Amino acid sequence: MKKNLFIAFILSFLALHPSLMIAQSPREDFKQNVFKSASNYYAYPGPEQHKLTPAPKGYEPYYISHYGRHGSRYLIGKNDYDRAWKVLSRADSLGKLTDYGKDVLRRVVLLRNEADQRLGELTLLGAQQHREIARRMYERFPEVFKGATDIDAKSTVVIRCILSMENALQELKSLNPKLRIRHDASEHDMWYMNHDDKRLKDRIWNPEARAAYDAFKKRHSNYDRVMQTLFRDTAYVRHEVNAENLNYHLFKLASNIQSSELRHSISLYDLFTPDEIYDNWMIENAGWYLGYGPCPLNGALQPFSQRHLLGKILEEADANVGKSHPGATLRFGHEVCVMPLACLLEMDNCGKQIADFEQLPAEGWLNYKIFPMGCNVQLIFYKPKKGKGDILVKALLNENETTLPLKPVSGPYYKWSDFRDYFTKKLQSFSLE
Repeated sequence: MKKNLFIAFILSFLALHPSLMIAQSPREDFKQNVFKSASNYYAYPGPEQHKLTPAPKGYEPYYISHYGRHGSRYLIGKNDYDRAWKVLSRADSLGKLTDYGKDVLRRVVLLRNEADQRLGELTLLGAQQHREIARRMYERFPEVFKGATDIDAKSTVVIRCILSMENALQELKSLNPKLRIRHDASEHDMWYMNHDDKRLKDRIWNPEARAAYDAFKKRHSNYDRVMQTLFRDTAYVRHEVNAENLNYHLFKLASNIQSSELRHSISLYDLFTPDEIYDNWMIENAGWYLGYGPCPLNGALQPFSQRHLLGKILEEADANVGKSHPGATLRFGHEVCVMPLACLLEMDNCGKQIADFEQLPAEGWLNYKIFPMGCNVQLIFYKPKKGKGDILVKALLNENETTLPLKPVSGPYYKWSDFRDYFTKKLQSFSLE
Protein backbone atom coordinates (compact mmCIF):
# COMPACT_ATOMS: atom_id res chain seq x y z
CA MET A 1 0.00 0.00 0.00
CA LYS A 2 2.77 2.44 0.97
CA LYS A 3 4.64 1.54 -2.21
CA ASN A 4 1.58 2.33 -4.35
CA LEU A 5 1.07 5.63 -2.56
CA PHE A 6 4.72 6.54 -3.14
CA ILE A 7 4.48 5.73 -6.86
CA ALA A 8 1.29 7.76 -7.13
CA PHE A 9 3.02 10.69 -5.40
CA ILE A 10 6.01 10.53 -7.77
CA LEU A 11 3.78 10.38 -10.85
CA SER A 12 1.68 13.31 -9.69
CA PHE A 13 4.84 15.31 -8.90
CA LEU A 14 6.27 14.66 -12.37
CA ALA A 15 2.96 15.61 -13.96
CA LEU A 16 3.29 18.99 -12.29
CA HIS A 17 6.96 19.29 -13.31
CA PRO A 18 7.31 17.83 -16.84
CA SER A 19 10.77 19.36 -17.27
CA LEU A 20 12.04 16.91 -14.65
CA MET A 21 10.87 13.86 -16.57
CA ILE A 22 13.44 11.80 -18.44
CA ALA A 23 13.04 12.98 -22.01
CA GLN A 24 12.57 10.37 -24.67
CA SER A 25 14.77 10.48 -27.74
CA PRO A 26 13.86 12.49 -30.85
CA ARG A 27 13.48 9.21 -32.75
CA GLU A 28 10.76 8.19 -30.30
CA ASP A 29 9.23 11.65 -30.46
CA PHE A 30 9.08 11.52 -34.26
CA LYS A 31 7.61 8.03 -34.20
CA GLN A 32 4.75 9.32 -32.04
CA ASN A 33 4.45 12.70 -33.79
CA VAL A 34 6.41 13.16 -37.00
CA PHE A 35 5.47 16.86 -37.09
CA LYS A 36 8.05 17.54 -34.36
CA SER A 37 10.81 16.83 -36.89
CA ALA A 38 9.85 20.11 -38.58
CA SER A 39 12.03 22.17 -36.20
CA ASN A 40 10.84 25.80 -36.45
CA TYR A 41 7.96 24.72 -38.72
CA TYR A 42 6.41 22.58 -35.99
CA ALA A 43 2.88 23.90 -35.50
CA TYR A 44 2.32 25.06 -31.92
CA PRO A 45 1.20 22.01 -29.91
CA GLY A 46 -0.10 23.80 -26.82
CA PRO A 47 1.33 23.20 -23.35
CA GLU A 48 2.42 19.76 -22.17
CA GLN A 49 1.81 20.89 -18.60
CA HIS A 50 -1.91 21.34 -18.02
CA LYS A 51 -1.83 21.93 -14.25
CA LEU A 52 0.57 24.58 -13.01
CA THR A 53 2.33 24.49 -9.63
CA PRO A 54 0.24 26.47 -7.12
CA ALA A 55 1.76 29.74 -5.96
CA PRO A 56 3.32 29.86 -2.50
CA LYS A 57 0.76 30.46 0.21
CA GLY A 58 -0.42 34.05 0.37
CA TYR A 59 0.71 34.97 -3.18
CA GLU A 60 -1.25 35.80 -6.32
CA PRO A 61 -0.26 36.65 -9.92
CA TYR A 62 -0.61 40.29 -10.92
CA TYR A 63 1.68 41.04 -13.90
CA ILE A 64 2.81 39.17 -17.03
CA SER A 65 5.75 40.00 -19.28
CA HIS A 66 5.63 38.08 -22.58
CA TYR A 67 7.43 37.66 -25.89
CA GLY A 68 5.89 35.35 -28.47
CA ARG A 69 6.56 34.29 -32.02
CA HIS A 70 3.91 34.74 -34.69
CA GLY A 71 1.70 31.74 -35.36
CA SER A 72 1.85 29.25 -38.23
CA ARG A 73 2.65 30.81 -41.59
CA TYR A 74 3.29 30.03 -45.21
CA LEU A 75 6.93 29.67 -46.22
CA ILE A 76 8.63 33.03 -46.71
CA GLY A 77 10.65 32.85 -49.93
CA LYS A 78 9.41 32.23 -53.47
CA ASN A 79 12.15 29.65 -53.93
CA ASP A 80 10.79 27.75 -50.92
CA TYR A 81 8.03 26.59 -53.26
CA ASP A 82 9.58 27.13 -56.70
CA ARG A 83 12.87 25.27 -56.28
CA ALA A 84 11.36 21.79 -55.93
CA TRP A 85 8.61 22.61 -58.43
CA LYS A 86 11.08 23.69 -61.13
CA VAL A 87 13.37 20.67 -60.69
CA LEU A 88 10.53 18.16 -60.71
CA SER A 89 8.62 19.89 -63.54
CA ARG A 90 11.67 19.90 -65.81
CA ALA A 91 12.37 16.24 -65.05
CA ASP A 92 8.72 15.40 -65.74
CA SER A 93 8.86 17.16 -69.12
CA LEU A 94 11.84 14.96 -70.02
CA GLY A 95 10.19 11.74 -68.86
CA LYS A 96 12.61 11.35 -65.94
CA LEU A 97 10.13 11.06 -63.04
CA THR A 98 8.77 7.84 -61.66
CA ASP A 99 5.01 7.54 -61.12
CA TYR A 100 5.65 8.32 -57.48
CA GLY A 101 7.75 11.33 -58.48
CA LYS A 102 4.83 12.57 -60.59
CA ASP A 103 2.56 12.36 -57.56
CA VAL A 104 5.05 14.24 -55.41
CA LEU A 105 5.10 16.95 -58.10
CA ARG A 106 1.29 17.07 -57.97
CA ARG A 107 1.41 17.76 -54.25
CA VAL A 108 4.14 20.37 -54.63
CA VAL A 109 1.94 22.18 -57.17
CA LEU A 110 -0.96 22.19 -54.69
CA LEU A 111 1.27 23.74 -52.02
CA ARG A 112 2.68 26.30 -54.43
CA ASN A 113 -0.78 27.34 -55.60
CA GLU A 114 -2.08 27.67 -52.04
CA ALA A 115 0.78 29.98 -51.09
CA ASP A 116 0.55 32.14 -54.21
CA GLN A 117 0.63 35.83 -53.16
CA ARG A 118 0.73 34.73 -49.50
CA LEU A 119 4.45 34.22 -48.89
CA GLY A 120 5.25 34.54 -45.18
CA GLU A 121 1.68 35.36 -44.24
CA LEU A 122 -0.16 34.04 -41.19
CA THR A 123 -2.33 31.01 -41.89
CA LEU A 124 -5.76 30.35 -40.39
CA LEU A 125 -4.11 27.94 -37.98
CA GLY A 126 -1.62 30.63 -36.93
CA ALA A 127 -4.45 32.99 -36.00
CA GLN A 128 -6.17 30.23 -34.03
CA GLN A 129 -2.97 29.44 -32.13
CA HIS A 130 -2.73 32.99 -30.77
CA ARG A 131 -6.37 33.12 -29.77
CA GLU A 132 -5.88 29.89 -27.82
CA ILE A 133 -2.64 31.04 -26.17
CA ALA A 134 -4.34 34.27 -25.08
CA ARG A 135 -7.35 32.40 -23.73
CA ARG A 136 -5.18 30.04 -21.69
CA MET A 137 -3.19 32.99 -20.36
CA TYR A 138 -6.43 34.62 -19.24
CA GLU A 139 -7.79 31.41 -17.71
CA ARG A 140 -4.56 30.50 -15.93
CA PHE A 141 -3.96 33.95 -14.47
CA PRO A 142 -7.38 35.61 -14.17
CA GLU A 143 -6.14 37.97 -11.44
CA VAL A 144 -3.83 39.67 -13.97
CA PHE A 145 -6.70 40.45 -16.35
CA LYS A 146 -9.48 41.40 -13.94
CA GLY A 147 -11.22 44.72 -14.18
CA ALA A 148 -10.10 47.76 -16.17
CA THR A 149 -6.43 46.88 -16.22
CA ASP A 150 -3.82 47.91 -18.79
CA ILE A 151 -2.52 45.70 -21.60
CA ASP A 152 0.48 47.11 -23.49
CA ALA A 153 1.07 45.16 -26.71
CA LYS A 154 3.76 45.64 -29.33
CA SER A 155 4.59 43.79 -32.53
CA THR A 156 7.40 43.87 -35.02
CA VAL A 157 6.42 45.55 -38.29
CA VAL A 158 5.90 42.22 -40.08
CA ILE A 159 2.25 41.57 -40.97
CA ARG A 160 2.15 37.99 -39.62
CA CYS A 161 3.31 39.29 -36.24
CA ILE A 162 0.80 42.16 -36.27
CA LEU A 163 -2.04 39.77 -37.09
CA SER A 164 -0.88 37.37 -34.37
CA MET A 165 -1.00 40.25 -31.88
CA GLU A 166 -4.45 41.35 -33.05
CA ASN A 167 -5.87 37.85 -32.75
CA ALA A 168 -4.54 37.54 -29.20
CA LEU A 169 -5.90 40.96 -28.22
CA GLN A 170 -9.31 40.27 -29.73
CA GLU A 171 -9.53 37.12 -27.66
CA LEU A 172 -8.58 38.95 -24.46
CA LYS A 173 -11.05 41.75 -25.20
CA SER A 174 -13.84 39.23 -25.75
CA LEU A 175 -13.07 37.71 -22.35
CA ASN A 176 -12.95 41.07 -20.57
CA PRO A 177 -14.36 44.09 -22.46
CA LYS A 178 -13.08 46.39 -19.69
CA LEU A 179 -9.42 45.86 -20.61
CA ARG A 180 -7.56 49.03 -21.59
CA ILE A 181 -5.47 47.92 -24.56
CA ARG A 182 -2.68 49.84 -26.29
CA HIS A 183 -1.16 48.18 -29.36
CA ASP A 184 1.53 49.30 -31.75
CA ALA A 185 3.90 48.07 -34.47
CA SER A 186 6.70 50.48 -35.30
CA GLU A 187 10.27 50.69 -36.53
CA HIS A 188 10.79 52.72 -33.36
CA ASP A 189 10.82 49.49 -31.32
CA MET A 190 12.66 47.16 -33.69
CA TRP A 191 15.99 47.78 -31.92
CA TYR A 192 14.85 45.38 -29.21
CA MET A 193 11.81 43.63 -30.74
CA ASN A 194 13.90 42.07 -33.53
CA HIS A 195 17.50 43.18 -33.12
CA ASP A 196 19.85 42.25 -35.98
CA ASP A 197 23.45 42.22 -34.77
CA LYS A 198 25.86 41.92 -37.70
CA ARG A 199 28.98 41.90 -35.53
CA LEU A 200 27.62 39.00 -33.52
CA LYS A 201 26.49 37.11 -36.62
CA ASP A 202 29.99 37.42 -38.04
CA ARG A 203 31.20 35.32 -35.09
CA ILE A 204 29.02 32.30 -35.94
CA TRP A 205 31.06 30.70 -38.69
CA ASN A 206 34.60 30.76 -37.38
CA PRO A 207 36.90 28.06 -38.85
CA GLU A 208 36.42 25.65 -35.94
CA ALA A 209 32.63 25.91 -36.01
CA ARG A 210 32.48 25.63 -39.80
CA ALA A 211 34.66 22.53 -39.88
CA ALA A 212 32.69 20.81 -37.12
CA TYR A 213 29.33 21.61 -38.71
CA ASP A 214 30.39 20.60 -42.23
CA ALA A 215 31.71 17.25 -40.97
CA PHE A 216 28.53 16.70 -38.97
CA LYS A 217 26.31 17.60 -41.92
CA LYS A 218 28.22 15.22 -44.20
CA ARG A 219 27.66 12.36 -41.74
CA HIS A 220 23.92 13.01 -41.71
CA SER A 221 23.31 13.80 -45.37
CA ASN A 222 20.95 11.01 -46.31
CA TYR A 223 18.98 11.47 -49.54
CA ASP A 224 20.18 8.94 -52.15
CA ARG A 225 17.13 6.70 -51.68
CA VAL A 226 14.80 9.70 -51.98
CA MET A 227 16.31 10.55 -55.38
CA GLN A 228 15.92 6.93 -56.52
CA THR A 229 12.28 7.08 -55.52
CA LEU A 230 11.61 10.26 -57.49
CA PHE A 231 13.69 9.78 -60.66
CA ARG A 232 13.94 6.99 -63.23
CA ASP A 233 17.45 7.92 -64.38
CA THR A 234 20.37 7.98 -61.92
CA ALA A 235 22.66 9.56 -64.53
CA TYR A 236 20.19 12.42 -64.93
CA VAL A 237 20.19 12.98 -61.18
CA ARG A 238 23.99 12.89 -61.06
CA HIS A 239 24.44 15.45 -63.84
CA GLU A 240 21.29 17.61 -63.74
CA VAL A 241 20.00 17.66 -60.17
CA ASN A 242 21.42 19.22 -57.02
CA ALA A 243 20.17 16.32 -54.91
CA GLU A 244 21.10 17.84 -51.55
CA ASN A 245 19.29 21.07 -52.34
CA LEU A 246 16.19 19.30 -53.68
CA ASN A 247 16.03 17.08 -50.60
CA TYR A 248 16.29 20.18 -48.38
CA HIS A 249 13.41 21.95 -50.10
CA LEU A 250 11.19 18.87 -50.20
CA PHE A 251 11.72 18.30 -46.47
CA LYS A 252 10.96 21.97 -45.84
CA LEU A 253 7.69 21.65 -47.74
CA ALA A 254 6.85 18.44 -45.90
CA SER A 255 7.53 20.18 -42.59
CA ASN A 256 5.30 23.19 -43.25
CA ILE A 257 2.21 21.43 -44.60
CA GLN A 258 1.02 21.10 -40.98
CA SER A 259 0.55 24.89 -40.87
CA SER A 260 -1.66 25.11 -43.94
CA GLU A 261 -5.22 24.05 -44.68
CA LEU A 262 -3.82 21.40 -47.04
CA ARG A 263 -2.77 19.47 -43.93
CA HIS A 264 -6.25 17.94 -44.01
CA SER A 265 -5.71 16.34 -47.41
CA ILE A 266 -2.00 15.80 -48.24
CA SER A 267 1.39 15.04 -46.71
CA LEU A 268 4.96 14.70 -48.00
CA TYR A 269 6.38 12.80 -45.05
CA ASP A 270 5.75 9.52 -46.90
CA LEU A 271 8.70 10.52 -49.12
CA PHE A 272 11.11 9.97 -46.22
CA THR A 273 12.02 6.97 -44.06
CA PRO A 274 12.32 7.40 -40.26
CA ASP A 275 16.12 7.48 -40.58
CA GLU A 276 15.96 10.16 -43.28
CA ILE A 277 13.56 12.23 -41.19
CA TYR A 278 15.90 11.96 -38.23
CA ASP A 279 18.97 12.95 -40.24
CA ASN A 280 17.21 15.95 -41.79
CA TRP A 281 16.19 17.08 -38.32
CA MET A 282 19.67 16.50 -36.86
CA ILE A 283 21.19 18.85 -39.44
CA GLU A 284 18.60 21.53 -38.66
CA ASN A 285 18.96 21.11 -34.90
CA ALA A 286 22.74 21.55 -35.06
CA GLY A 287 22.44 24.55 -37.39
CA TRP A 288 20.05 26.34 -35.06
CA TYR A 289 22.20 25.53 -32.02
CA LEU A 290 25.27 26.94 -33.76
CA GLY A 291 23.50 30.03 -35.03
CA TYR A 292 21.35 30.99 -32.03
CA GLY A 293 22.28 28.77 -29.09
CA PRO A 294 25.14 28.79 -26.57
CA CYS A 295 27.51 26.80 -28.78
CA PRO A 296 31.03 26.85 -27.29
CA LEU A 297 32.59 26.44 -30.75
CA ASN A 298 31.84 30.09 -31.51
CA GLY A 299 32.17 31.47 -28.00
CA ALA A 300 28.64 30.73 -26.70
CA LEU A 301 27.77 34.37 -27.49
CA GLN A 302 24.84 34.05 -29.90
CA PRO A 303 22.09 34.20 -27.22
CA PHE A 304 23.29 37.74 -26.50
CA SER A 305 21.68 38.76 -29.79
CA GLN A 306 18.64 39.28 -27.54
CA ARG A 307 20.41 41.33 -24.90
CA HIS A 308 18.37 44.42 -25.81
CA LEU A 309 15.12 42.45 -25.55
CA LEU A 310 16.03 41.02 -22.15
CA GLY A 311 17.20 44.45 -21.00
CA LYS A 312 13.84 45.92 -22.03
CA ILE A 313 11.99 43.11 -20.24
CA LEU A 314 13.93 43.85 -17.03
CA GLU A 315 13.39 47.60 -17.38
CA GLU A 316 9.65 47.36 -18.04
CA ALA A 317 9.14 44.77 -15.32
CA ASP A 318 10.86 47.03 -12.80
CA ALA A 319 8.56 49.88 -13.85
CA ASN A 320 5.47 47.69 -13.40
CA VAL A 321 6.06 45.49 -10.36
CA GLY A 322 5.62 48.42 -8.00
CA LYS A 323 2.10 49.05 -9.25
CA SER A 324 -0.86 47.41 -7.54
CA HIS A 325 -2.43 46.08 -10.76
CA PRO A 326 -0.16 46.57 -13.80
CA GLY A 327 -1.75 43.98 -16.13
CA ALA A 328 0.45 42.64 -18.92
CA THR A 329 3.16 43.61 -21.40
CA LEU A 330 2.80 41.52 -24.58
CA ARG A 331 5.33 41.43 -27.42
CA PHE A 332 4.97 39.62 -30.76
CA GLY A 333 7.91 38.77 -32.98
CA HIS A 334 9.97 35.87 -34.32
CA GLU A 335 11.60 32.56 -33.45
CA VAL A 336 15.05 34.07 -34.02
CA CYS A 337 14.29 36.10 -30.88
CA VAL A 338 12.48 33.48 -28.78
CA MET A 339 15.17 30.82 -29.16
CA PRO A 340 18.18 32.93 -28.11
CA LEU A 341 16.08 34.59 -25.40
CA ALA A 342 15.28 31.17 -23.91
CA CYS A 343 19.00 30.33 -24.10
CA LEU A 344 19.99 33.66 -22.55
CA LEU A 345 17.56 32.99 -19.69
CA GLU A 346 19.05 29.46 -19.36
CA MET A 347 15.58 27.93 -19.26
CA ASP A 348 15.82 24.19 -18.54
CA ASN A 349 18.36 22.75 -21.04
CA CYS A 350 18.44 25.79 -23.34
CA GLY A 351 21.62 27.27 -21.86
CA LYS A 352 23.76 24.14 -22.09
CA GLN A 353 27.14 24.48 -23.82
CA ILE A 354 27.68 21.36 -25.93
CA ALA A 355 30.71 21.12 -28.21
CA ASP A 356 29.74 17.89 -29.99
CA PHE A 357 26.67 18.27 -32.22
CA GLU A 358 26.06 14.52 -32.01
CA GLN A 359 25.39 14.90 -28.28
CA LEU A 360 22.69 17.56 -28.59
CA PRO A 361 19.77 15.08 -28.43
CA ALA A 362 21.24 13.19 -25.47
CA GLU A 363 21.74 16.49 -23.63
CA GLY A 364 18.11 17.43 -24.23
CA TRP A 365 18.77 20.37 -26.56
CA LEU A 366 15.86 19.83 -28.93
CA ASN A 367 14.87 22.77 -31.11
CA TYR A 368 11.22 21.72 -31.52
CA LYS A 369 10.73 22.06 -27.77
CA ILE A 370 11.95 25.65 -27.88
CA PHE A 371 10.59 27.37 -30.98
CA PRO A 372 7.57 25.91 -32.72
CA MET A 373 5.25 28.29 -34.53
CA GLY A 374 3.67 30.47 -31.83
CA CYS A 375 6.43 29.75 -29.29
CA ASN A 376 6.51 32.10 -26.34
CA VAL A 377 8.26 33.09 -23.14
CA GLN A 378 6.06 34.25 -20.27
CA LEU A 379 7.30 35.71 -16.99
CA ILE A 380 4.55 35.62 -14.36
CA PHE A 381 4.95 37.97 -11.41
CA TYR A 382 3.40 37.32 -7.99
CA LYS A 383 2.82 39.60 -5.01
CA PRO A 384 1.71 38.93 -1.43
CA LYS A 385 -2.05 39.22 -1.08
CA LYS A 386 -1.64 40.99 2.25
CA GLY A 387 1.18 42.97 3.74
CA LYS A 388 4.75 43.24 2.54
CA GLY A 389 6.96 40.57 1.05
CA ASP A 390 9.20 39.64 -1.84
CA ILE A 391 7.91 39.86 -5.40
CA LEU A 392 8.18 36.40 -6.98
CA VAL A 393 8.47 35.39 -10.61
CA LYS A 394 8.19 32.14 -12.53
CA ALA A 395 9.08 31.51 -16.15
CA LEU A 396 7.08 29.60 -18.74
CA LEU A 397 8.45 28.38 -22.06
CA ASN A 398 5.62 27.52 -24.42
CA GLU A 399 3.30 27.66 -21.41
CA ASN A 400 5.28 25.04 -19.46
CA GLU A 401 7.04 25.86 -16.19
CA THR A 402 10.83 25.93 -16.49
CA THR A 403 13.83 25.96 -14.21
CA LEU A 404 16.14 28.98 -14.04
CA PRO A 405 19.80 29.28 -12.91
CA LEU A 406 18.70 30.67 -9.53
CA LYS A 407 17.83 29.34 -6.10
CA PRO A 408 14.04 28.97 -6.01
CA VAL A 409 11.83 30.07 -3.16
CA SER A 410 9.81 26.94 -3.87
CA GLY A 411 9.17 24.90 -7.00
CA PRO A 412 9.42 27.14 -10.10
CA TYR A 413 9.08 30.37 -8.06
CA TYR A 414 12.06 32.72 -7.71
CA LYS A 415 12.63 36.10 -6.06
CA TRP A 416 12.32 38.88 -8.62
CA SER A 417 15.27 40.64 -7.01
CA ASP A 418 17.44 37.54 -7.59
CA PHE A 419 16.23 37.25 -11.17
CA ARG A 420 16.84 40.90 -11.93
CA ASP A 421 20.30 40.95 -10.32
CA TYR A 422 21.50 37.74 -11.98
CA PHE A 423 20.48 38.70 -15.49
CA THR A 424 21.53 42.33 -15.13
CA LYS A 425 25.04 41.11 -14.29
CA LYS A 426 24.92 38.63 -17.14
CA LEU A 427 24.03 41.37 -19.61
CA GLN A 428 26.82 43.56 -18.23
CA SER A 429 29.29 40.73 -18.82
CA PHE A 430 28.71 40.73 -22.59
CA SER A 431 31.63 41.84 -24.72
CA LEU A 432 32.77 41.31 -28.30
CA GLU A 433 36.28 42.58 -27.58
